[in-house]
Amino acid sequence: MKLNISYPATGCQKLVEIEDEKKMRSFYEKRMGQEVEGDPLGEEFKGYVFRISGGNDKQGFPMKQGVLTNLRVRLLLSKGHSCYRARRDGERRRKSVRGCVVDSNLSVLALVVVKKGPTEIPGLTDVSIPRRLGPKRASKIRKLFNLSKEDDVRHYVVKRKIEPKEGSKRHVKFASPKIQRLVTPMALQHKRR
Repeated sequence: MKLNISYPATGCQKLVEIEDEKKMRSFYEKRMGQEVEGDPLGEEFKGYVFRISGGNDKQGFPMKQGVLTNLRVRLLLSKGHSCYRARRDGERRRKSVRGCVVDSNLSVLALVVVKKGPTEIPGLTDVSIPRRLGPKRASKIRKLFNLSKEDDVRHYVVKRKIEPKEGSKRHVKFASPKIQRLVTPMALQHKRR
C-alpha cells in the first residue's frame, strides 16, 4: 500500500510505499479523521502521529467521510458533496464511493502529520515550500504583519515577481492582488449616501 503523507507546517508531501502487510495493520478498521501513531511503520516514523484524511481503492474510487463501511457503495450525490462535481444546476448523479473505514483493499492512504517525532523525514519535514500567494483581504494582511488600523495595508501586499520570457525585451513585472474590503475615502462616501 502507498501512503501519501502531507505535512502542513512545511507545505510538503511525500509518497511512501510500504510492502509489509503487518506494518499496515495498525491502520485497519480505523476511520477517516482518526489519529494513528506511526511507530509500527518503522524507525523513521517513531514518535509521529498521523490523521487519516482519505484514500483510494485499487480501482480508483475515493473514500467518503460518513459512509461507515469498508465496502464500495453507490450514492446519489448532488452539489456540495465530496467526491462529486456538479456540471449543471440541480444535477444529481449516482456515483460509486468507498466507505470511510480503512482495510487492505486500498491502494493509497492519505495521511496528515499531526505531531512531529524526534527524527526528520527526508523530503517531508526537512524542506519548506513557501506559499506562492499572500493574503488578499485587508483584515488578513493586517493580521499577517501585525498592523494597526492606522497603518496603510497597500504597502504590505505580497507581490509576485514575473520574469519576462527568454529573448523578449520586456522588463520584470510585479503582480499583486486587488485588496478586498479595503476602507477608502470613496467607500465611506458611498456608505454615507
